[in-house]
Amino acid sequence: MQERLKSLSTRLARQARETFVGRDDELAVLQTLLAEDGPLVVHLHGIQGVGKTTLLNTFSDRAQAYGARPLIMDCRLVEPTGRGFLAELARLTGSAVESLADAAEVLGADDRLVVLSLDHYESFLLLDTWLRQTLLPALPVNVRLVMASRQSPVPMWMLSTRWHGLFRDMAVEPLGHEASMALLSSAGIEDAEAARLASLAHGNPLALKMAASATLAQGSLTFQDTAIQEVMQQLTSLYLAEVEEPAIRDALKRTCVARRITRSLLRALPGGDDQLFDSLQQLPFVDTCRDGLRIHDSVREAMAQTLHSADPELFHESRRLLWRQLREEFRSSTMVDIWRYTADMLFLIENPAVRGAFFPSGQQELAVEPAQPTDFTVIREIAGLHESPEAVAVFDQWWEAMPHAFRVVRNRDGRLVAFYCMSVADEIADEVRRADPVVDTWLDHLIDHPMPQGGKALFIRRWLAHGPGESPSPEQAACWLDLKRTYMELRPALRRAYLTVVDLPIYAPAAQTLGFQVFDDWSVELDERTYHCAMLDFGSASVDGWLTRLVGDELGVHLTSPVDRQRRALVLDGREITLTPLEYKLAVTLEDLGGETATRDQLLDDVWGHQDGSGSSNVVDAVVKSLRRKLGAESCRVETVRGFGYRWRCD
Repeated sequence: MQERLKSLSTRLARQARETFVGRDDELAVLQTLLAEDGPLVVHLHGIQGVGKTTLLNTFSDRAQAYGARPLIMDCRLVEPTGRGFLAELARLTGSAVESLADAAEVLGADDRLVVLSLDHYESFLLLDTWLRQTLLPALPVNVRLVMASRQSPVPMWMLSTRWHGLFRDMAVEPLGHEASMALLSSAGIEDAEAARLASLAHGNPLALKMAASATLAQGSLTFQDTAIQEVMQQLTSLYLAEVEEPAIRDALKRTCVARRITRSLLRALPGGDDQLFDSLQQLPFVDTCRDGLRIHDSVREAMAQTLHSADPELFHESRRLLWRQLREEFRSSTMVDIWRYTADMLFLIENPAVRGAFFPSGQQELAVEPAQPTDFTVIREIAGLHESPEAVAVFDQWWEAMPHAFRVVRNRDGRLVAFYCMSVADEIADEVRRADPVVDTWLDHLIDHPMPQGGKALFIRRWLAHGPGESPSPEQAACWLDLKRTYMELRPALRRAYLTVVDLPIYAPAAQTLGFQVFDDWSVELDERTYHCAMLDFGSASVDGWLTRLVGDELGVHLTSPVDRQRRALVLDGREITLTPLEYKLAVTLEDLGGETATRDQLLDDVWGHQDGSGSSNVVDAVVKSLRRKLGAESCRVETVRGFGYRWRCD
């Protein structure tokens, strides 16, 4: 049975390239990109499995035949930052692209039209404003852009006057009956059965292909006519029922919790090996990508939902095993590969406050962008609704000295409805520090608790919406989504984030879950109003180490750690043992390395802030000794690696 399914997979994959049906209208719209007076950007959107990728590939082939140069970027594989985009453009063009000027020069040097297609654009929402406001205006006139996404475009594409007549949005609808019949017929399904399957699959190309594959393998199918999500779940169950090899069924169940499948991740699971990887590669709903295998989202989500409800222990065990393997691989990853592991960790997180902040699933109705000179009147108006006169005066000084620190949120009508203020600590203007006691307090904290040289701290000074103020709201969520792009851009140098809130009880539980520490002894009073300050220490592994910890905590992996990060102390046998600042910082630095060995010079840099071993390594040994003494029976947590340094035993 499995051999038949493999051969069917090969046949269907070949036909996906050679046979294309029912998209004449969509291709006609895309064809306008190649006209001299046509649009510069076309945005395709449609549900999972509706055929957006196949449409992009077909159009790219036709554009090339027309004489254009097609470039297809899979956004799932690219870090959603300007740095990541330029690196991927360099890979696609085979040229050195390190800046916008380089990109313009490389693309402009081609005497053909260049059609850049961004597939799975929903993974790029963190980068949407940069792409719209910064990248595209910098590119030469011979560049055209196609975006394919599950979601319709951010409204600012249609609202901005600069894009009027140059931007076109198009929904990719399910195939009609005639096209569905043609697809099934090309797969070898007889007319009577094809008519029945066409009506049940709702014109979804992936559902049609899976139905054809399963029908040819086992005869007429029986499944209910219901919503397409349930149809995909039924087809997935029917297909898996016919997979005779238990190892393949088990591997599919376990890997459905992952963003991608690699040979090393598969080997980390029971029974996983290279032969099993090759078998998975042959399945018709598994795509081979540059960074591994990917189960089609519709199928993967159907399997994950079933596994979570039918066997929750297997679901969580698989996530734990994959987490351990990803953590090991992350330690030796290069900057080129690091985004893949970041995305993998994010995918394992179930906490919607974290996962949704990086990979939003809903329609984005609000756009966040740099403030314009004319925006401050409204910014000041919003601040005046929620802040005291003294606090508003602080914003006046921020705007005068650092207007680039402000970012604004606009609604579907283009109206400014919220703003936030943010800066890297070492870029704070002297005038701001003198005027803003909150920033002055944060800078004092950095002096008292220095970071390693080269480490960066991010000051998230305030976010306010017109109606809700600092309270949770869609506007606030849009601000935090935009902030995550900054998190990504600043890593691995980013070591801390500072923020301030007035209504602490609303935020304290969520903030503590994310690792923020609230210090009442450095709150600030403005006009008799208390501004509570909180700090998130990402640790020596920056944002990626923080995400690894969050997943580990969610999976229960770190529950046995004796280090209580909220209390900055040890908790042993129910007793709290006070740590000095150096002991605490040494403990969390070693723990964040997840078992990787740190040299004494590295620890002098990370814990004491001495660059290049400019302090005495004896102080490291002394603090290790005092930490071990307080750990007592758990002293074996800090292991000596003879002739090298120390490491933390995680398990």
